[in-house]
Amino acid sequence: MADIFLPTLHTFAMNNIFTGSWKEFRFRAEPKVVMLNQKEVDFAQSAIHVEYWHGPFCYEKSVMEGEQTFPMSEEGRLAMKAWLEAHI
Repeated sequence: MADIFLPTLHTFAMNNIFTGSWKEFRFRAEPKVVMLNQKEVDFAQSAIHVEYWHGPFCYEKSVMEGEQTFPMSEEGRLAMKAWLEAHI
């Protein structure tokens, strides 16, 4: 079974999009960050939206095969990892 890499929650909290792959499996995770104030992320209201596809092409040139939104928490990050690995 594949063990894909996902960055820490801090990476997503900083509003960074992450793309990854394992062989022909590709995915893109985009955070939806809600701020409490100028410096603090409201993790309870924030989420990570992820889409996946198979093939040699980039996100913009591919047809998405699945998508799901996960809470921005460590539990949500682990659930996203398990969900992605189940679709490889």
